[in-house]
Amino acid sequence: MNKKTLAGDRRRRKLMTALWIFLITVGVIFLIYREMTAILYILATLSITALLVVVALSDLDHGAKGTLQPSKADETAPTPPAF
Repeated sequence: MNKKTLAGDRRRRKLMTALWIFLITVGVIFLIYREMTAILYILATLSITALLVVVALSDLDHGAKGTLQPSKADETAPTPPAF
């Protein structure tokens, strides 16, 4: 891909993100104005649950299974005295 296409994709993603943020903000302000706090509590609970599910299912170490290396602190730790 050339730089122009990558820049366009990046700009489009930023625009969509800004649009989602704007729409959610308008929705929350509308619900606060109409005093529908029960719906806000439900939406907040569902949002936090979705965030926790995404974090739980994410691959934080990017598939590097089996490559656990002991840290330098573990290698240089003094051994406890034998009694």
